[in-house]
Amino acid sequence: MADFKNPKDSKVISIDQVFANDLNNYDTLFGGVLMKRIDNVASLAARRHARVKECVTASIDSIDFLHPITQAESVCIEAFVTSTGNHSMEVFCKVITEDLVTEDRKVAATAFLTFVALDEETKRPIPVPGIVPETDEEKYLYESNAQRTAMRRERRTHSKELTTNISIEKPWNL
Repeated sequence: MADFKNPKDSKVISIDQVFANDLNNYDTLFGGVLMKRIDNVASLAARRHARVKECVTASIDSIDFLHPITQAESVCIEAFVTSTGNHSMEVFCKVITEDLVTEDRKVAATAFLTFVALDEETKRPIPVPGIVPETDEEKYLYESNAQRTAMRRERRTHSKELTTNISIEKPWNL
């Protein structure tokens, strides 16, 4: 396994259309449908980077919905690994829509997800290669990772604290 890889080595691009059953009551793509597509494409990028059979989603740091997606548009999700830890990989996804009639393109959403590569037999985390960014976009995402990592750690600490202060009792027993 190489010690370092370029983000382009992990890049996955998925282009899909929007069907009527994907729409909400506003005739735009359900956010949950897009979230599932993002997680799937990001998972493939993480597996491609780590060259393993299994990667698990450790966190979905953010999904920012920037533009509603309609049935008249195609949906292109581009995902690639932007930075790594010892066992984890940050994957950036950008969702670009294209009006199939006018050719108007927009960034409809962005997302950051974290994945952990697993050993096939033990299901334990394994080391992953580092990242060497090349393009301006890759360098920006790589350099801004420290801020996202700090926010991720803070949020995780808060989530652990939260679990000690919330009930796990069955609702009907209250």
